Amino acid sequence: MSEYPAVRRVGARQAKTGWLAALLTGAWGLWAAAPAGAQEVAAPECPTCAAEALIAAIGLEEAPSPVRERPGWSAPRKIVVRGDEAFVRSLAPAAPGVELVAAPDHASAVKAVDGADAVIGYCSAELLERGERLRWIQLLSAGAERCVAIPAIAERGILLTNAQRIYGPEIAEHVIAMMFAFSRGLYAYLPEQLQGRWNRGAVPRERMWELDGKTMLVVGLGGIGTEVAHRAHALGMRVVATRRSSRSGPEFVDYVGLADELVALLAEADVVVNATPLTAETEGMFDAAFFAGMKPTAYFINVGRGRSVVTDDLVAALEAGKLAGAGLDVTDPEPLPPSHPLWRLPNVIITPHVAASSIEARERQRIVIRENLRRYAAGEPMLSVVSVTRGY
Repeated sequence: MSEYPAVRRVGARQAKTGWLAALLTGAWGLWAAAPAGAQEVAAPECPTCAAEALIAAIGLEEAPSPVRERPGWSAPRKIVVRGDEAFVRSLAPAAPGVELVAAPDHASAVKAVDGADAVIGYCSAELLERGERLRWIQLLSAGAERCVAIPAIAERGILLTNAQRIYGPEIAEHVIAMMFAFSRGLYAYLPEQLQGRWNRGAVPRERMWELDGKTMLVVGLGGIGTEVAHRAHALGMRVVATRRSSRSGPEFVDYVGLADELVALLAEADVVVNATPLTAETEGMFDAAFFAGMKPTAYFINVGRGRSVVTDDLVAALEAGKLAGAGLDVTDPEPLPPSHPLWRLPNVIITPHVAASSIEARERQRIVIRENLRRYAAGEPMLSVVSVTRGY
């Protein structure tokens, strides 16, 4: 993964709000905010302004070469799009002459995929089997593990792009919210409130602490991990991290280690955040040995993937007091069955895979969809290309 872009260190606020300002001032119209059934807006004066601002703000990566140079590329004639007719009409100016077919669900996408050059928003073995002409799939999520696991993706050399970095701010704020819920005892006081109890002793005072001076370990210093680190540093925390590719990192991360340094860094962390993608290397990496290496006063927060955690080992570690608590936006299995022991543990916060949710994230998603559609139709370099071999 690339180093966090310099735009976050110099002029960050201006860059970060630039994409939204471009959108709201009519850079390519207010289609994203239009209600279902609304009429199309007039052609924008600057179709790429919002995209250019967003690329700079969150550090979206552009492919090194134009898509027209990929084997098998040709100007698309038909693309299936996840969404309703109003949304699809809003995308039409980005790809003049291309038939865009609305597919509100997977079944309708399967019916429409025959003869399509690309699909936006869906990826399945059935789609690939029926869509013999498919050359590009745009995912709406950052996680690509299910799609890259389909053999046809690699066998047919299909271009895969995702939503990396789009949801970073929301997920990072979700991490911070969970961290505050633990450090200020909200995880214990909210249940007391529901019972109408004024219980000042629900959390011992020694279990409540300031974030300033504490250490956060971010496992996976990619787009999401860097957003988490940025906020933790702003709160006065010392941030250390690991990443697979290199030791490079932004100035607000005190130390960046490689994967084999994880155990050593774990011993000094007060909060451990999993922000890794799901790959063969990360599946099941948070196991009994990992939790045994944590401070018994430390918290584990997972906003990566549920299958990166050995759930039974996490439950056992929590019950044995080997860590202070866990904040989980993702679980394995998912959804978590009502009878699962994680629901009953008092020092666990569970949210149903909603960390990426916000109005702003949805608008960023739509900007990237529109821009990648424009780029693919024009044969230009694509944004956020997934490495099928790496899985992200």
